[in-house]
Amino acid sequence: MVGDNSDLVALLVSWLPRQRWFAGKGRAWGSLRIVQNVRLSDLLRHFVIEVRYADGGPVDHYQVPLVVRPDAPYGHEGFFVGKYADGLVYDGLHDPDGSAALLAFIRGEAARDGFVPYTLEELEPLPAHVVGAEQSNTSIVYGDAYILKVFRRLWPGTNPDLEMTRALADAGSPRVARPLSWLDGVVDGQTTTFAFMQEFLRSGTEGWRLALASVRDLYAEADLHADEVGGDFAAESERLGAATADVHRIIAETLPTAVGDAEILRAESAQMHSRLDAAIKVVGELQAFEAQLRAAYDELARRARPVVLQRIHGDYHLGQVLRVDSGWVLFDFEGEPARPVTERITLQPVYRDVAGMLRSFDYAAQSMLLERSMLLEREGESALRYRAQEWATRNRDAFCIGYAGVRGHDPREEAALLRAFELDKAVYEVVYEARHRPSWLPIPLGSVERLTSTD
Repeated sequence: MVGDNSDLVALLVSWLPRQRWFAGKGRAWGSLRIVQNVRLSDLLRHFVIEVRYADGGPVDHYQVPLVVRPDAPYGHEGFFVGKYADGLVYDGLHDPDGSAALLAFIRGEAARDGFVPYTLEELEPLPAHVVGAEQSNTSIVYGDAYILKVFRRLWPGTNPDLEMTRALADAGSPRVARPLSWLDGVVDGQTTTFAFMQEFLRSGTEGWRLALASVRDLYAEADLHADEVGGDFAAESERLGAATADVHRIIAETLPTAVGDAEILRAESAQMHSRLDAAIKVVGELQAFEAQLRAAYDELARRARPVVLQRIHGDYHLGQVLRVDSGWVLFDFEGEPARPVTERITLQPVYRDVAGMLRSFDYAAQSMLLERSMLLEREGESALRYRAQEWATRNRDAFCIGYAGVRGHDPREEAALLRAFELDKAVYEVVYEARHRPSWLPIPLGSVERLTSTD
């Protein structure tokens, strides 16, 4: 133990709620307890924290690697946790020395106090830097060769991202980055994935960025339609649809599948209703569309024809794909991080993934409208919104065409099924934006309005 445990707990009680990956925002605290404290190096201490809430709901576990320093190095201000009896405390994943120590521990392949590193090939000691904005996880790039995803919120068991990526890689799929290593620990007595390392695809460009560039090109050309702009994205959307279908095909051939009968679809519909109940309590504006939302969910419950169920990506959108020289690559197969792992590994229709990506095309077009309020005033709101919707429709259709070319069936042929999953995803997005990015709330609310107005 380092210093006074109660002092550290007090620091974490203040620091933890301010982190993007903390899932307990809006819940009244009960207690915070350090359940694991492991020295991974002379510099890096690894803590697992248990958070209980006053409402008696599910307990959360988080991993918080920390570095304690006697001084304050330049550039460390952004990840300062607080003052401590032994010195100044910093987030060990953002501290370059801390992230280097974590790599050294993984490379050593020696278990320590319940932590067990596994490597599939030899790793080099490379300099580290945290990449991107923190969300539910923290990603560290080592040199330009490896990317380590550290799962901040811990769910007991094997993380689906590790399981799915390894299954696809073992099947020879070129649609995932090569898995290199992972780190296991213990949560509630169960072996749990703490971190997962893959090859870093340095030439890759995120699909979200490419889509936004295409939308910008469209808005810059006042008199052209989406298919006339030089930055037209439809060909890439079609390739992405084909890549998605290929991944779904390999998953179906590699992992278990099942047939979803009417009873399973009724249960899925009931879950959608339940999520809507919870969402309305958070965002009252959804009440205006409640009747139409419930009608779409009820239509799913009345479906008599069975549907194939399999493992899927689970949180699929343009931010979860990379365009590399050889084509599209998918990543982050852990599903929606807010849902328990038991739900994320449930066999589901592929239409949930398809719906997520279709929603993402709409998001890309609409987000640019939010960012360009002056453009709305200059060109006229209705005209620009029409062009945004035209772009989204063109790319949604291209994606489905590409998907159909590989799997032999067009997702649009299951309109009622797809619509129910799209609306369920849109409701999820409404709650997410309300909690994390209130200024973006008009995007999913507008989508709910458009989708529910479709006969």
